[in-house]
Amino acid sequence: MPKLDPAAREAALKELPDWREVPGRDVIARKFEFRDFNAAFGFMTRVALLAERMDHHPEWMNVYKTVDVRLTTHDAGGLTERDVRMAKAMDAYFAG
Repeated sequence: MPKLDPAAREAALKELPDWREVPGRDVIARKFEFRDFNAAFGFMTRVALLAERMDHHPEWMNVYKTVDVRLTTHDAGGLTERDVRMAKAMDAYFAG
C-alpha cells in the first residue's frame, strides 16, 4: 500500500481532527481518555480484534484510563489509507 501523498494526507487529517502528526515520524497520534481502566481495556480489546482482521496493528500504550496511540504502516514506511481507516474506526469505537 502506498504512502499518502501530501494532498491526501492533508485531507485525511481534516477528517481526523483529534489526531495529530508527530514531529520526526511519519505517524498520526491520539490520546484516548476513559472513565476508568476497565473502559480503556475494553476499547483496546475491541481495537485489537479489528487490528487482527485488518492485519494492521497500532503502536499503543495504556496507563490506567488513558490509551496513547500511534498509527503508521511500517511496510510502507509511513502513513497510508490503512492508518486512516484504523483511526476512523478507533474514533467510532470511542464515540460509541
